[in-house]
Parts: sequence; structure tokens; C-alpha cells
Amino acid sequence: MLRAHDPVAWFDEPDGNSGFWAVTRLDDLVAVHRDHRTFSSQVGGTELEELERDPEAREARRTMLETDPPEHTRIRKLVSRSFTRRAIEKWESTARALIAETIDGALAEGKVDFVDAVARRLPIQMISKLLGVPDRDAEELFHWADSVVYHADPDFSDVLYDKDDTDPYRLLPFRSPNSLKVFEYAQQLAAEKTRRPESDVVSMLAGSDDLTPREFQTFFLLLVIAGNETTRHSLSHGALALAEFPDQLHRLRENPNLTDTASEEVLRWACPQIHFRRTATGDTTLAGVPISAGDKVVTWYISANYDESAFTDPFTLDLGRDPNPHVTFGGGGPHICLGAWLARLEVRVFLDEVAKRIDRIHLVGKPERIRSNFINGLKYLPLELEAIN
Repeated sequence: MLRAHDPVAWFDEPDGNSGFWAVTRLDDLVAVHRDHRTFSSQVGGTELEELERDPEAREARRTMLETDPPEHTRIRKLVSRSFTRRAIEKWESTARALIAETIDGALAEGKVDFVDAVARRLPIQMISKLLGVPDRDAEELFHWADSVVYHADPDFSDVLYDKDDTDPYRLLPFRSPNSLKVFEYAQQLAAEKTRRPESDVVSMLAGSDDLTPREFQTFFLLLVIAGNETTRHSLSHGALALAEFPDQLHRLRENPNLTDTASEEVLRWACPQIHFRRTATGDTTLAGVPISAGDKVVTWYISANYDESAFTDPFTLDLGRDPNPHVTFGGGGPHICLGAWLARLEVRVFLDEVAKRIDRIHLVGKPERIRSNFINGLKYLPLELEAIN
């Protein structure tokens, strides 16, 4: 309804917050994200929480996401070479071996919680190798990271953002006390990499003089979360979609050359990021709607990826969809997802190995979603996997 009749719509908020403009069409979202001078990440941050009212918290919690160029460019450049398409392609054989082993293990079980058995494992293993996190530490580190970003879900966090008093943690990302555990681990790992540097991202960051200790800590947390979330939920939503559209799994198996378009369609369909926020730096207009300086402008990825004006039959999974201008990695501009090529690689090899190994996917229970207005994620997905004879 909003896309059709009120694509830039004002919403009031409770508890004295200012309200926000909801941007629901794809073209308008792209316009916002490509114009960082008019729609800033740095002024008020990327969450609905109004950190501009608390400058101390805004500065303490700032990551690369909450910066505009040239500051954003400076931080991003420190690691961008590790995430180029060419750099990521070198990891294909590693990713393929990991996902093949994981799928074979799930097939041996037959009925599995797909999130735990498959979707969670590959991205953790891959981003750990890129960052330089030892295998022995990965499980605990990502447990902490989950509790930080899923700060409203009691299955992950002991301190709930919207139910408990989180003011004592207002200087920490997502107001989560477990951020401190990630920060402490990051410093320990950096100290190890300083003594014995390797060809990984943390070694690069530890050897740089361009980050303050807090900038390093928040950057490390961002990489841990972002390098895991997009792929984990894309794999989970992708497997669920293949259960709901079995003809598309058959289509992929009969046409292996569809893998690239299939990967983009799964990324569109999954849309792990629900929204991001920007702040208007001056009076402006968007789609003919006047917006005042200081207004919160919230771009709804989960709507734009199903925009009827941009996609034919958007609520049908079409693994051959082309063109596919989805915004799962952002709408362009300086904040286009740093890990886009890593996520694409992981989704592509996942679909390759599924098509080689799995004949049918059956949903055998009710999926459970993560309690979040920020991440579109599944925390439990009961599936039965049938192997190809």
C-alpha cells in the first residue's frame, strides 16, 4: 500500500522520538543512498535510535557505517583490497569444500535445523579465515556477536533492548554489554597479530596507525557481524524458498548455468537487512515530498526488494530473473556493502552444491524468526533434505 500510494510516508514514534520518513520504493531508496551529502549516515547514525541527542554515545558507538566521506573512505580503504572480487575469488575452493562437507553432513542426518546445521557454519568459517580468527575461538566470538546484534531476542541476549534498562550500556554498540567481550577479544587478537603478522585482515588493521583503539574495536565488531549476517540469512531464506518453490530447485539442477542469476535472486528474496536510516542535512524533497533538515529518513530494503515497479511478479522466486536490480547490498553510493563479493561467492557455491546433492527440500515444522526490527533472520528452520539418487 505504501509503495503504491505513499512511497515517502511520515510515521510518528512513541516515547518522545521524532518520527521518520519511510522510503519504500526501490528508485527512491537508491536516490537516498547515492546522495550522502543530502542524506547523511554520520549526523544521526544508521539506526532508529536518536543518537544525535547523546553526542557522547554517538561518538563512542560510531563505526564505518556511521560515517560519510571522506572519513568513510579513509576507514574503508584500510581493508578494501581484501574484499575485491579478485581477492574473494581466491577463496572459492575453500568455500566449496566447506559447504560440500556441511551439506553432506546434513543429508546424512536427513531432518535438520538448517540454520544450525548449514547456514550458520559456512559464513562463520569464511569470515574467520579472512579476519584471521583461529578456529578454536570462532564459536564463542560469534556467539557474542549474535547477542550484540540480536539484542531484542531473549534466545540470544540476556539484556533486551526494548524491555530492560540499557542506559548503563548506552556507549556500547546496540547497547549490548557483550560488545565489551568482542572488544577485549579484538585487542588480544591484534596483539597476537602484531607479534606474528599474517596475510589476514586483522594483521593489516593491527599494523595500521590510521585507527584509534576504539575505531579498531568497532570496525572489528562490524566486520564480524556484517561478514556473517548477510550470508547466514541468505542461505536460510534461500533453502526455505527452494522448499516452497521446488520447481526452481529442479530448474537449477537442469540448468547449472543459472547459478549467477540464481544467486542474485536468493539475495533479493532473502533481504537480510530490513532497513537503514539516514538524516537529512538540509531542506530537500524526495519523490515530490518536502523533507526538513534534521528529519530521519529510513530506507526499507525489505520493501524495495519486492517493489512491483522494479520486479515482475516479485513474490515468486525466479532463479533466472534478469535484470535483478535488488538492493540487498545497498542502493549504491559510498556505503555499498564491503562484503558483497564474499556473500555472492558463498551463496553461489551453496546453490552449486545443493543442485549437485539435493533432490527435494521439505519443510517439516514451523520456522522461527529472530526478534528484530533490523535483521530479517531465521533462527530455526526444520527441514528434511532428500539426496539425489
